[in-house]
Amino acid sequence: MIHFKMNLKNKTKMHSFTLPILIIIILGFLLNGCAPAAITAGIAGVAASESEKGLGTTINDTIIHAAITESMFKKDVNKFLGVKIRVDDGVVLLTGKVDNPQIRVEATRISWEPRGVIEVVNEIQVSEKSSIKDIAKDLAASTTIKGKLVADKNIKSVNFNIDVVNGIAYLSGVARTQKEMNLVLAYTKETLYINQLVNYIQLSESLSQ
Repeated sequence: MIHFKMNLKNKTKMHSFTLPILIIIILGFLLNGCAPAAITAGIAGVAASESEKGLGTTINDTIIHAAITESMFKKDVNKFLGVKIRVDDGVVLLTGKVDNPQIRVEATRISWEPRGVIEVVNEIQVSEKSSIKDIAKDLAASTTIKGKLVADKNIKSVNFNIDVVNGIAYLSGVARTQKEMNLVLAYTKETLYINQLVNYIQLSESLSQ
């Protein structure tokens, strides 16, 4: 009886130790060995929480994490060095600090690219400071737009990010239909303090497989 318990305990330990490693190996083949070292570290971090989220969810989150990290690395690794990425059940959380608002917006856009992302929460802090007046106008505009999206039942507001920087509205996310995208664009254009609109919204049918 004692011998059986010892084997069961060892088997459990072996499973918990090898499963994250297995995930990393599988993803290594999926990424064809071209991901930078930073991505490998991210994969290990996500895979470590497998026991809480389940194998399928962990693999999906790990692939999303790796894809975002690789895109940032290829775009300009120095710009995104201060950005930290966490993915849980398809929800991407961005934290850290960047030099200017444009980099913050770019991080949001990149995070929406991988298939399987259902929401991007951008909590990145910007080192560069704008005037209090400009900040107030940008905040008022983004709050107004978000309120309109939430109020419209034809729009799934959680699928979109609205960033307003110096009167320029940066829209990103995934629209289910062209009609939904057009509604988001229309609400943004009619909002006070919006002088320019930059559209990064993707249609769900056009996302990469």
